[in-house]
Amino acid sequence: MGQVWAARDQRLERRVAVKLLRTDALPNPAGRGDSQADLLRRRFLRECRIGAGLDHPGLVTVYDAGTDGEELYLVMQCVPGLSLADLVAEEGPLPVERAVAVAGQLCAALAAVHSAQVVHRDLKPSNVMIRPDGRAILLDLGIATALDPGATRLTLTGSPIGSPAYMAPEQAMAALADRRSDLYALGCMLHEMLAGDPPFPAPTALAVLRRQVDDPPVPLRRLRAEVPAALEALVLRLLAKRPEERPADAAEVHAVLLPMLPAPTGRIRTRLPAVPDPGDPYRYPHHPQPTPLLVPP
Repeated sequence: MGQVWAARDQRLERRVAVKLLRTDALPNPAGRGDSQADLLRRRFLRECRIGAGLDHPGLVTVYDAGTDGEELYLVMQCVPGLSLADLVAEEGPLPVERAVAVAGQLCAALAAVHSAQVVHRDLKPSNVMIRPDGRAILLDLGIATALDPGATRLTLTGSPIGSPAYMAPEQAMAALADRRSDLYALGCMLHEMLAGDPPFPAPTALAVLRRQVDDPPVPLRRLRAEVPAALEALVLRLLAKRPEERPADAAEVHAVLLPMLPAPTGRIRTRLPAVPDPGDPYRYPHHPQPTPLLVPP
């Protein structure tokens, strides 16, 4: 979709992230009325409208959007922290409580996205930031599509959109995606957080897509015995090949996760951990962030 740069808003003196999309270098596919640049421009502007219309602490805040010559730009909140992809890569399989805490927070964000009749369509660990206080922030609604059946489809016919390792079978087959496609991706992420690898590893993207469509997932407790049976059953439901066999919505998934989420500690939080802990928002709900230690010059 483009590049994302860290920047500074000189008028309001705050750090921001600026997403850029060049359209002038893109070719015009032969035989099509709209150029690829036109399609991407429309998709980008739709991202701006979608992002600006959503208000949830688990989603990135959109500040501004516009054009600069042939370049489109979107100005949004700069989220500090570590991506979930980096967290899993550095920490290996996460403790069960941390994985459940990430999934619980993502359910809240997805419920807000889906209530606006939007499907994210590219839910994956690199699109989730874990802030220093443990809050999970969902990024990049750039390829989201309106659920309104009358909306114009901006994807080229027959071209699946998304990331193969987290793509629902119906997306791999270029069929209609809905909120249950996002829940499938959430199941892939839960499996990866708990097992250390996505559920359908393969040497090529095409092989991954084939496995998404044809292969059953390995139950988590065969890979990691301490995973609760209820959590294994939830992941298997999320990874069902047929959308109607998955949970109906993010609220249903959250209800299953609720008994496994960390409980409030009843203690004051005095410092943030060196590595962001997604369980902290549940252990220390609405606590003030600890004042950082001042390091002498």
